[in-house]
Amino acid sequence: MIKLEIPGSRTINLEHVVFDVNGTLAVDGTLLPGVPEAIAELRELLTIHLLTADTHGKQSQIDKELGLKAVRVKPGGEAEQKAAYVDLLGAERTAAVGQGANDALMLERASLGLCIISPEGTAQQTLHCADLIFPDIISALEALLSPTRMKASLRK
Repeated sequence: MIKLEIPGSRTINLEHVVFDVNGTLAVDGTLLPGVPEAIAELRELLTIHLLTADTHGKQSQIDKELGLKAVRVKPGGEAEQKAAYVDLLGAERTAAVGQGANDALMLERASLGLCIISPEGTAQQTLHCADLIFPDIISALEALLSPTRMKASLRK
């Protein structure tokens, strides 16, 4: 669990983190450098969930590299499927990380929504639904691993 006390606002008790895969953890279906190591470390604190449409058809390899099994969203209504997954876990104890248009709603629903600026592009609406925006996935993973870093940006 990660406990994030935000001065002047609220306390967030995270148990889960939901990651979009393509564009967030991977580019063109290949994990970005440093992601497997950071995910392994984060698994000590949170239950990791992967959601993907498997755009590049490489999710089985990514699952193997991370030691996880992604949930595949079906074509059509992807944003709603991702948001429903966050709701199922308990949005109040879930962080969500993404960058695509179909990630906006899950970031908005989650207790903590983190948006990544991605080499594949970042959807404008996703930026607006996030609590925090990071220049890359490693920065977001490091913030989750050291949650006090987020206090200054989130305090009111």
